[in-house]
Amino acid sequence: MNILQLPTEPGAMPVQQRIDPTARRRVSGPGLRSFLAIAERYGIATQDRIELLGEPAPSTYHQWVKKAREEEPLSLPLDTLTRISGVLGIHKALGILFPIEAEAMTWLKGPHRGEVFGGQAPIEVMIGGGLDGILTVRRYLDAWRGGLRGGPGKDADFEPVHVQDIVFS
Repeated sequence: MNILQLPTEPGAMPVQQRIDPTARRRVSGPGLRSFLAIAERYGIATQDRIELLGEPAPSTYHQWVKKAREEEPLSLPLDTLTRISGVLGIHKALGILFPIEAEAMTWLKGPHRGEVFGGQAPIEVMIGGGLDGILTVRRYLDAWRGGLRGGPGKDADFEPVHVQDIVFS
């Protein structure tokens, strides 16, 4: 089994062993319930929810949902919790950037010209791009919240930097 280790710590304990199992159990149910509420609010289909959560088997997904809704003990994988955290961050950022929910949904579900989106809707990047897609959308929104480019009408005349524009001396 290939478990990620921090490169700066030779012989480091695998990440999954450094995460307190009690903490994972404590946040799994509430985290999944929050994810489900957001997915429902955004109109995300069940298959897309499964993809957002890392593609567990449908039976596993439905078992997780049942346990979360009935508040039974549940311990989700670290990858799934990271994905849920990303979706929660996106939801929060959308609420801050778009006080009118319909505008947030238009942004989330509409195609974009930004390089990170490649003409796709952010929700498509999230669903099709795995954990990296979710975190890309989250980072984009966090940067926008922090005042970097991305806002409506902002930087409309901005030309991206290309490789040929970079000069090394």
